[in-house]
Amino acid sequence: MVDEGEMDEGDSAVGPDELDGAGGRQPVGLSFKLLVLTVLFVMLAEVMIYVPSIANFQKTEIEDRLHSATIAAHAMSALEPGATTPQLQTTLLRDLDVSAIAVRQHGMKRLVAMADEMPGSVERDVQMRTQTPMIAIRSAFDTLVYGGDRMIRATGAFDGDGEIEIVFSEAGLREAMLLYSRNILLLSVVISTFSAVLVYLSLRRLFVRPMQRIGLALARWAEDPEDPNRILVPTNRRDEFGLAEEQLADMQAHVQEVLKQQRRLADLGLAVSKINHDLRNLLASAQLVSDRLTAIPDPTVQRFAPKLIGALDRAISYAEAVLAYGKAQEAPPARRLLKLARLAAEVGDITGVAHHATIEWAVDVPADLEVDADGDQLFRVLLNLVRNAAQALEQAADESAVRRLVVAGERVGTVVRIRVADTGPGVPDRAREHLFKPFQGSVRRGGTGLGLAIAAELVRAHGGSIALLDDGPGAVFEIEIPDRPVALADVRRSRA
Repeated sequence: MVDEGEMDEGDSAVGPDELDGAGGRQPVGLSFKLLVLTVLFVMLAEVMIYVPSIANFQKTEIEDRLHSATIAAHAMSALEPGATTPQLQTTLLRDLDVSAIAVRQHGMKRLVAMADEMPGSVERDVQMRTQTPMIAIRSAFDTLVYGGDRMIRATGAFDGDGEIEIVFSEAGLREAMLLYSRNILLLSVVISTFSAVLVYLSLRRLFVRPMQRIGLALARWAEDPEDPNRILVPTNRRDEFGLAEEQLADMQAHVQEVLKQQRRLADLGLAVSKINHDLRNLLASAQLVSDRLTAIPDPTVQRFAPKLIGALDRAISYAEAVLAYGKAQEAPPARRLLKLARLAAEVGDITGVAHHATIEWAVDVPADLEVDADGDQLFRVLLNLVRNAAQALEQAADESAVRRLVVAGERVGTVVRIRVADTGPGVPDRAREHLFKPFQGSVRRGGTGLGLAIAAELVRAHGGSIALLDDGPGAVFEIEIPDRPVALADVRRSRA
């Protein structure tokens, strides 16, 4: 049994006094219910024991009278004729508390003794030889409920094949049975109370108080989940409650960490909203300047101006939707068929990887491969993966190291599989567990991990999946985007 002082050790916020008054429901709480139920169950057990015991008590009382009457009959038979006086019979019958004694042997019935006054008519006949347990129980309760001054004739064995009969009043037997019942009741109350107190104290210490402690700790923690002092301190118990306390403490710590991250995201959203206002104005001004560049007849300007305008358009669109990740989900993808090779080449141009001095860039995508996706969202996915891969390759200090970045694609049935592979250092083990979680999956120092989290959300919005493979010397990310499901019923209806 665990000591209560040991149970509360290490958690000053949850004391014994607080447990006794937790929630103000102690008078009708679990402890009180346990006490009442224990008393009721013990009393029920005593009742089940009382029923056969009272029947056995009545049977024993009648058998004792028959046994005493048998001894008296033998004694009376041993006396000389004429020695049996009325006074002797009266004294004998009074001592035995019977009104008459008769013996039946060899088919003849002999009256041994009878009171001066003739007994009343016999209203009950008890055959001890043929009495079964059920008959004995029914007879006992008949005496208790309806007994009074009725006369009973009881018959038992006498010298083997003979029988002895006694006639007596039921009043004395009923009085003895009532006294026995009262003693049984008092004993049952004492036993049930003693047992209930022991069970109550044991269950309260082993179960109720630990449950109250956990419940009160949860209530206090719910008032301020971010307060580290309100986290439950597990005790040294080695049972189920000890395990529950450890699990609860771990859960509280995890929730507290999540709340801290949510607060960081809220602060980030507020900061980004302030920056976004001015950034959007600056990008709009840059867009006006880029529009003027299209009027310059220089061939080089005419070749790069559309890409610059496209990049500024995307930047303005991203600035307008930059709070979408922190405030709500991304917009549903506006899917259409896209040329994956062209999209990958555009990503290489925007990131500068296609013209990088030390990074070998390759697009291994069939020219006719089409993907059913949102162009802007898939562009953002590839942009984040390619930029991360390029930054990992640029960090390589060895000049002889191979720096290669490849975007490959293929169609497998109704699924388009895209791979972004590099020959960099790969993803460290510590970052793999939370790879696609914001602020937790960064693979480089100073990174936020938002790029991979945004990429994963956009891919899932298409019904696809993104995963880190172990196929290459560096990092290999595989994206699978399934085609939109076709409503066959609508197709058949349109054809009809």
